[in-house]
Amino acid sequence: MSILTKVLGSLVALEFFYILYLETFAPTSIRTGQVFKMSQAVLKRTEVQTLFKNQGVYNGLLAVGLIYSLFFATASLELTRGILIYIILVAAYGSLTSDRKILFTQGGLAILALISSFF
Repeated sequence: MSILTKVLGSLVALEFFYILYLETFAPTSIRTGQVFKMSQAVLKRTEVQTLFKNQGVYNGLLAVGLIYSLFFATASLELTRGILIYIILVAAYGSLTSDRKILFTQGGLAILALISSFF
């Protein structure tokens, strides 16, 4: 696996750790509201916080899996590609159902990392 793929994949993992932080540890912060375009009133709802925290754990585990595939797994290239494809598909779904920019903000680095894995 190329160094470029490892660098881009690591940046994708950092992005997902940041999402974990926002959703799980700072669900009512001003920054979380800005990132997800939600008001403080909505963010303070118990139901929203529960959903965010569950989603945050999911995003954090994706980041852990990606780091594992980049640096520790035996069949690392296949595993890394699989995780990146999954991230891209989730971003594509989000762009269709929520905000078109999600494909680029959440999937952009993953797309570049996936492309780099073929060189």
